[in-house]
Amino acid sequence: MQIRPATPTDADAIAAILLPVFRAGDTYAIECDISRDAALAYWMAPAHDVSVAVGDDGELLGTFYLRANQRGGGAHVANAGYVTAAAARGRGVARAMCAHSLDRARAAGFRAMQFNFVVATNERAVALWRGSGFAVVGTLPRAFDHPQHGLVDALVMYRDLAQ
Repeated sequence: MQIRPATPTDADAIAAILLPVFRAGDTYAIECDISRDAALAYWMAPAHDVSVAVGDDGELLGTFYLRANQRGGGAHVANAGYVTAAAARGRGVARAMCAHSLDRARAAGFRAMQFNFVVATNERAVALWRGSGFAVVGTLPRAFDHPQHGLVDALVMYRDLAQ
């Protein structure tokens, strides 16, 4: 697997990865009926440094973005979002993207990384982020309306990049 910067020619493959996840409505606070163009505009926003994970066969396995979590006095903390293609789940793609994004964040001068809204029922992601050194620093009670579980907590997770 190779992780590289996304290019405009990756748009169709990125959309194919994003849309099923966004439309499922169980991990991202994104409208379930989001259009392809709106999903790509969100993911590939000018402030997002977007990368893709590519398999040996050239197929896109996942994508992530890296950005400053806040502006001004909060710009030293990074934020990222990750989506793995359904067919690539369980193969270490998200773990590799997270490790790569942490290295890129450090290289870009960020001092920490924060995930603002991790849906608590997304147990695989929570376990992965914990295993990658993130701690839950806050819980937003019943902040996410899950399509199967109703109102569930969202977690704020944080990692110091000096560690």
